[in-house]
Amino acid sequence: MARKCVHKGCGKTYEDENEACVYHPGPPVFHEGQKGWKCCKPRVLTFDEFLTIPPCTTGKHSDVDDTPAPEPAQSVDVPNNTHVSLGSLKESLPTPAPRLPTAEAPSAPPSAPQAPPESEDDDPSIAIPDGQECRRRGCGAKYNEGSTREGEKCVHHPGVPIFHEGSKGYSCCKRRVLEFDQFLKLEGCKTKDRHLFVGSGKKKDEEKVDTVRHDYYQTATTVVASIFLKKIDKDNAKVDFQERSLKLDLRTSDSKRYKAEFPLYASIKPEQSKYRILGTKIEFTLVKADGTSWPVLRSDEKPTGERIQVGQAGRV
Repeated sequence: MARKCVHKGCGKTYEDENEACVYHPGPPVFHEGQKGWKCCKPRVLTFDEFLTIPPCTTGKHSDVDDTPAPEPAQSVDVPNNTHVSLGSLKESLPTPAPRLPTAEAPSAPPSAPQAPPESEDDDPSIAIPDGQECRRRGCGAKYNEGSTREGEKCVHHPGVPIFHEGSKGYSCCKRRVLEFDQFLKLEGCKTKDRHLFVGSGKKKDEEKVDTVRHDYYQTATTVVASIFLKKIDKDNAKVDFQERSLKLDLRTSDSKRYKAEFPLYASIKPEQSKYRILGTKIEFTLVKADGTSWPVLRSDEKPTGERIQVGQAGRV
């Protein structure tokens, strides 16, 4: 009998309990505007980015939610009848400084024109993939290939998610809940006659990225290098390992693109080198060709005299 996996980040329907399941074993974490999962490090600012954080653990499907509950806030245990003296509030405050006349505040500069809103209708010339999920928040309906789309009702939230002092909800309605699972199940407050699966299909003008920040450390046999670029599109990322360089073509989900040939200080073994894409960077494990210690990562950088190395140095 088919069951639905309740692991966070999975949600697939399965029959074989031994089938691999990629999910988040930890609870969601929302702190000072940042959003992420306790089980891994990526942190983002918007809820849509939070939903795209890739799962970090591989296990087995389950219909029992074993995600640990968020830790309750610790409060100080103060015994009853404890006397607290605040003293004189007037005496504890500093002497107020004399007020000076203030000049009239300058008028705020005109705001930049906002981009036109995204289309609320699907472009009929664009094919909708089977299983494509509605893009409106809170809907969750999926497209069935060959359906006529007659009589559709899209119940969704037109507003944005709001997380404030433990409560969770949407700006478009007053309902608030405490648990993240309850938030995901909040029924939409607005109805449209059609779902929005692909929209107009138009993308923002691509922004070219010329420079990126990088860092690295090394062992006797490898160099672990990081290039910092947020929200890299994993499906369209192109990495070509060369003996003395990396050929990169990296697009992001917010319409940025970094395309360059990244020169390396020394030779590597391309067939043994590898990479992985994280929330804020792409990380490379470069296998040294000759065990040379690298004073810098790029061949066009000036050596600083520092050599960041972990483990026993290899012989030159």
